[in-house]
Amino acid sequence: MQGSLPAGGLRLYREGIEPSGSLRKVSDLHVFLLSRAYPDASWAHTRRYFYEFFETNGSPVAAEALRRIGGLYAIEDRIRGQSPAHRMAERRTFSKPLVDNLKLWLEQQLAHAPRRGKLADAIRYALSRWHGLTRFLHDGRIELDTNPVERAIRPVALGRKNHLFAGSDDGGARWATLCSLIETAKLNDVEPYAYLHDVLQRMVDGHPINRLDELLPWNWKSAKAVKI
Repeated sequence: MQGSLPAGGLRLYREGIEPSGSLRKVSDLHVFLLSRAYPDASWAHTRRYFYEFFETNGSPVAAEALRRIGGLYAIEDRIRGQSPAHRMAERRTFSKPLVDNLKLWLEQQLAHAPRRGKLADAIRYALSRWHGLTRFLHDGRIELDTNPVERAIRPVALGRKNHLFAGSDDGGARWATLCSLIETAKLNDVEPYAYLHDVLQRMVDGHPINRLDELLPWNWKSAKAVKI
C-alpha cells in the first residue's frame, strides 16, 4: 500500500464510480483497500477484547486500556472532516505519543498477566497487529478503525438472499445496474430516490439518447446545482 492506490484499483474506481479521472472519493476507496490489506487492524476490534474482559471481571488493567484507546478516539472526533494533511499532522503531534506509550504499557502488562488468560489474549491481539493499527499515523485518509467500511458493505450482506430472487440472468443484470446507480449516487452525495425519480421522468419525456452522460450522478448533481 505505502499510502498509494494500486493501479488496478484506481482504474476500476475511475471506470466504475467517478468520471474522467475525478478522484473526489478516492479516500473512501483507499480505506476500503487498506481494510482488505489489514482486515483485522481495527482499533474498534482491539478495544472490544478489552471491553469484554472488563465487563466480565472489572479488570483495572482493561479499564486503563479502554481509557487510553478512548484518548485516540477523542482526537479523531476533533479532527473528523478535516483535510488528510491536517489529520496526519494532528495525529503525529497528539496521537503518536499516546500510541507509543500504549505499546510500552501493553508490553509491561503482558509480562505480568497470566499467559493463558483473556487479558493476555487481548494484549497479544493488539501487539501482533501493531503495524496495521498504527498505519493511520502515516496517512490522513485512513480511519482509526474499519467501521466505515463495515457499514458500507452491510447492505451487500443483508441483500444476499434477496438477490437470489432476481428471476433470471437478465433480471440479475438489471438489478446490478440499479444497485450500482444507487451506490454511485450515494458516493456523490446525491439522494438516490430523488435522482432516480428525476432521471426516469426525463427518460419518459424523451431525453436524447446521445446525452445520457448528463444523467450520470455526478453530472446530474452539477446540473441541479446550476439550476438552483
